Amino acid sequence: MSVSVCMATFNGSNYIEKQLASIIIQLQDTDEIIIVDDASTDSTIEIIKSFNDNRIKSYINAVNHGHVYSFSLALSLSSNEIIFMSDQDDIWLPYRVNIMCSALNKSQAMVLSSNSEFLVDSKPSLVCLFEGVLESTSSSNISNIASIFLGHIRYYGCAMAIKREFLKIILPIPDYVESHDLWIAIAANLAKRNLHIDKNTLIRRVHLNNASILSRPFSKKIWSRVIFFLSLINIEYRLFRNKNSFK
Repeated sequence: MSVSVCMATFNGSNYIEKQLASIIIQLQDTDEIIIVDDASTDSTIEIIKSFNDNRIKSYINAVNHGHVYSFSLALSLSSNEIIFMSDQDDIWLPYRVNIMCSALNKSQAMVLSSNSEFLVDSKPSLVCLFEGVLESTSSSNISNIASIFLGHIRYYGCAMAIKREFLKIILPIPDYVESHDLWIAIAANLAKRNLHIDKNTLIRRVHLNNASILSRPFSKKIWSRVIFFLSLINIEYRLFRNKNSFK
């Protein structure tokens, strides 16, 4: 199955070369990498262009829009059957594409979530606890959604693969959404087309610039709960419109 890799970049010059190298080696000639750069001010774009690979298609935002907008745009520009999302600062494990494509192809799922190994930068003040997904809870859709609300389960876009036909549900991603990862995970569980695998498929770099580990004020946490319920309503409406496909 043909593969599109969707990546959002912003000032990723310290990491982007190793990440792209770990992806390209797993791709076929008909695959593609869609990169949306969010107005980087460092050498990220120059490093991307240095690969001189016609499978890499890069787009540059005129101004900084944030990672949700950039991922949404990248997804909309993709054209192949299986879509992987990728952060700029991770490293894909060598078997990632084959394992995830095979698992999706053998299932009725629309979204597959895997797990990660972690490479922690040497920052004494950095302490993070990460929970992944369990294969045994793939079909525990209501429980998974409740766990998302409570923050007890961790879905990461960089650990996901999506079947193309599910884009009609997840796109466009509303402007109010803070996390494209959770938006997609909620949609997959509401549609009952969700699949977990226990396998680690990438190495995630953990550093102080990771958006997912930044501390959040209480007001932001309350707003996130509001966004959760808005997302439920929006996705249920989209699934209703496409009920012959996903219900």
